[in-house]
Amino acid sequence: MKKFLALLIVGLIFSFGQSSVSAQGKILVAYFSRIGEEYGVGNITKGNTAIVAEIIAQKTGADLFEIKTVKSYPNNYDECTKVASREKAQNARPELATRVNNFDSYDTIFIGSPIWYGDAPMAIYTFLESYNFSGKKIIPFVTHGGSGLSGVDQRFTLACPDAEILQGLAVRGSVAQNNSVEVEAKVDEWLAKIKIDL
Repeated sequence: MKKFLALLIVGLIFSFGQSSVSAQGKILVAYFSRIGEEYGVGNITKGNTAIVAEIIAQKTGADLFEIKTVKSYPNNYDECTKVASREKAQNARPELATRVNNFDSYDTIFIGSPIWYGDAPMAIYTFLESYNFSGKKIIPFVTHGGSGLSGVDQRFTLACPDAEILQGLAVRGSVAQNNSVEVEAKVDEWLAKIKIDL
């Protein structure tokens, strides 16, 4: 009897420990990020958005997926801004080099990107249009140089009208690069606010 009770208690503890994934279903953190010369930060070897994405994935137990384009963006900041500006003006849909396996198995999808010219890079919209988000939760997060979310959450609502869009998170790129403690605190507060169990 004692052995049975001990096993029951262990089982209950284990099930409560798994609640962060089961309460939200299967979670994916998909992100687009860039390395190279970055405004206000310098030359970076890990992208601002990648840093935040890894923290979110670690805290939620989510799978991590990097959105990559077939044609890479220039490492030089000024050259990259020219490409980004042209793509936005043309409402381009850059071809993606990566694809999510078993996308339908995910219930909650965090989508992260930098802010370029007041919007997510056009590759993010290629990603949104490549899958069926009906009935899923989309949670945006961005890194920026001072523009915040820039209305990305509203644009995601227009792009995926049959999905539920939760409140997004905006993190300054300089903070992502230089203060992981602050980023973790922001992520913890945000996840609690949108009721994503840790």
